[in-house]
Amino acid sequence: MDNDNVQRREFTQYVVVLRHGDRIDHFDPLWTSTAARPWDPPLIEAGLIRAFSTGKTLKSRLDFPIHRVFVSPFIRCIQTASEAVSGFCATDDGVAAADTSKIKVNIEYGLCETLTTQAIPSDVAPKDGDFRFNISELEALLPPGTVDHTVEPVYPEMPKWEETVTGSRTRYAQVFKALADKYPSENLLLVTHAEGVAVSVSAFKKDVTVYEVDYCAFSELKRTVLEEDHKYITGEFEVLTKSGETRIGYSSSAPTADGPE
Repeated sequence: MDNDNVQRREFTQYVVVLRHGDRIDHFDPLWTSTAARPWDPPLIEAGLIRAFSTGKTLKSRLDFPIHRVFVSPFIRCIQTASEAVSGFCATDDGVAAADTSKIKVNIEYGLCETLTTQAIPSDVAPKDGDFRFNISELEALLPPGTVDHTVEPVYPEMPKWEETVTGSRTRYAQVFKALADKYPSENLLLVTHAEGVAVSVSAFKKDVTVYEVDYCAFSELKRTVLEEDHKYITGEFEVLTKSGETRIGYSSSAPTADGPE
């Protein structure tokens, strides 16, 4: 077989996983008592500012572009994605409006909150288990011109209410990989929840326990991709984020010489 004409290139794909900003019910405990959607709290003003600032931080920190953003349908994540993308694309002098035209954004049900009573108390969750997201209305909150209507989601519907914690962790890891595999030549920003960010570290870094994920904490992953005649061979993800560096705290959970086997 003649391999002389086989075209090969090797490159690095990056994935950034970001938690949403400060949610209103953590600062106003009475908010849920009058809210129409008590399971879906928005950001407070400080959360919007933090999300925009985190977008600017990503712009200065990352030495690679972000091509696509996928976001959980919960309003706090939609608002975070919108602000973070605007911050990432903002001009350095802050005079001109952010040009977000080069980034595509899509809602992905698979990035949603852990659907258990541990994450969403039963007195707050919808009684019928239907979270009722209006995708068109949510898309209208994203930066103009960013939504890519050709994209098919990994999860076309919400996961089932009262999934297990283990099941949600497996879901996050599978969705991260599935989205990266769908766009192997692009760098991704995934906007999700605290558990999702924790999984982005624990699923791809051996023997660690994540103990803290602050608002707008983010992890950075990378992997090698080999393209050969338009087919992709992908390596394993490497976690670039160090504990305490980007508002994520984790420690080794591997047994020591004096510890349990």
